[in-house]
Amino acid sequence: MTEVKSASDIQAFDTFLAAAAKTPGVVSVTPATTSPNGKVALAILYPSTGPGSQQTVTLVNTVRDLAPEAEGPGHPAVHVGGVTPTNIDFSHVLSEKLPVFIAIVVVLAFLLLVAVFRSLLIPLVAAVMNLLSVGAALGALNAVFTWGWGLSLLNVPVAGPVDAFIPVLLFSVLFGLSMDYEVYLVSRIQEEWHHRRPAASHADEVRANHFAVTHGQAKTGRVVAAAAGIMILVFGSFLIGDDHVLQEFGFGLAFAVLVDALIIRGLIVPALMHLIGPANWAMPRRLDRIVPNLSIDAARASDSR
Repeated sequence: MTEVKSASDIQAFDTFLAAAAKTPGVVSVTPATTSPNGKVALAILYPSTGPGSQQTVTLVNTVRDLAPEAEGPGHPAVHVGGVTPTNIDFSHVLSEKLPVFIAIVVVLAFLLLVAVFRSLLIPLVAAVMNLLSVGAALGALNAVFTWGWGLSLLNVPVAGPVDAFIPVLLFSVLFGLSMDYEVYLVSRIQEEWHHRRPAASHADEVRANHFAVTHGQAKTGRVVAAAAGIMILVFGSFLIGDDHVLQEFGFGLAFAVLVDALIIRGLIVPALMHLIGPANWAMPRRLDRIVPNLSIDAARASDSR
């Protein structure tokens, strides 16, 4: 598509269409059609591959690079649009904004957990583990829907690029679910720690931390597993339908919850808390005076008074 201001603009557009028609991967190009008001010229290019194919993405980039050379100097720019070009542009915008989005969410979650658990290491471990579960989900999503692993088992007809907005949506929902599991698990461990923390030697604190992590996980593990099982079944049901976007979203979230609840929260987080020891609950005094106290035990203590 191009803007038409004179007859020479139509000629320049025809020159571009002739060059585009000779590009490998192009089946045909329709003649230029002028809008009723005569201000816009439009033509349709038919590629030899589908809209979700990588060859089509490469062809779009090739045609766009060809436009400035073929349209000629002094003429309006040629714009390449359609489903695939729009998805390419949308992907570029998301790629530029996604790191900022992830950083804001992670930092805010970190600050909130610092205020809740009065600790620096627990929020740091939680943030890293959340990113790990998101990365595992995106990797599995790419392996299935782009590389074609297990398509027949998951009722997915064909492989193709993952929709650009899926990673953003997946990250948002999964980070919220991961925070729920983290708060539920660690808050119970924190209760055990405050109830049994000795005022004696470091060795006693190590044993108290070990007891708190062990018993806190034992009392919350079944609930977290049951909640995760429900979410996995709900998200997994999206694979039954024929909508490709819902299949991507459902599989990504189901796999992410499976990894997060059973491996991250059920294995890695408690193991790290055992290894870190009493330092889990360390909080610098200056920071402790600045950060508001949102811990559950503090709220209970104030209510009992």
